[in-house]
Amino acid sequence: MSSEADADGAAGEGQPRVEVYPGREVVVDFDPDLTFECVEDCTWCCQHGVLLYEEDFYELAERAPLGETTTQFRGQDFVRKEEKDRDEHVGDDGQACYFLRDDGLCALHDEHDWKPARCSVFPLAVSVEDGEIHVGIRDSAHEHCDGLDVSERRVIDNLDAFLPELLWDLDDPSSEREL
Repeated sequence: MSSEADADGAAGEGQPRVEVYPGREVVVDFDPDLTFECVEDCTWCCQHGVLLYEEDFYELAERAPLGETTTQFRGQDFVRKEEKDRDEHVGDDGQACYFLRDDGLCALHDEHDWKPARCSVFPLAVSVEDGEIHVGIRDSAHEHCDGLDVSERRVIDNLDAFLPELLWDLDDPSSEREL
């Protein structure tokens, strides 16, 4: 992955364009010096409801019973949320992702070394503008995500870890859709 901006150093209004995979670029709408690393006991990302793209849906079916772990909302498949016995890092409704264990770890990631594409994207926000994929930081991440600017791992240098290649094959890879 190349973390260099394109030849003129910009994409539009001073935003770097980064090739994440060969021939697959994003426009970066965040500070290139931003760092991120998941931190222990932070499960903020688990309260949002996980949209399952078609490929994720089939992958999940190999790991868990879909009837008890998924739900549909507005014609799209999501990992369902459920009540959790936690006071923090759950939504205002006291719910979080079905796969969030009591120890604060994700069962899918910890037990299967896999997570849906939408989970990989956090705390980034993906949008499409003028046919190009843009990536920024979720507005609420600055307030709630404990992993921002706590390490040396620059997000711009590791976009392939956040942005699964399947995003470029989707009609709408936008991360705005929540359960």
